Amino acid sequence: MTTYKELLAQKQALDQQIAEAKKSESKAALATVLALISEFGFTAQQVFPWKPAGVKAPAKYRDPVSGATWSGRGKPPKWIADKDRAEFEIQ
Repeated sequence: MTTYKELLAQKQALDQQIAEAKKSESKAALATVLALISEFGFTAQQVFPWKPAGVKAPAKYRDPVSGATWSGRGKPPKWIADKDRAEFEIQ
């Protein structure tokens, strides 16, 4: 039967092998990604799509009296609170 110390030594050896394999394979993966980006001319936005901070959600509701709008996110404004929202939907 394998002892606890032997198992820990095996685990340490496996952890080292895993780290080496990950490092080697990640280099190959990065080289592939860079080659594909270069070949097809992808931009950073295409590879890593993102939304800039502070972009508001589109308005879903409009107050017919004041013209104020609300996206439907967060606390509802007083003009729509406790009312049927279907009446205020923007078509």
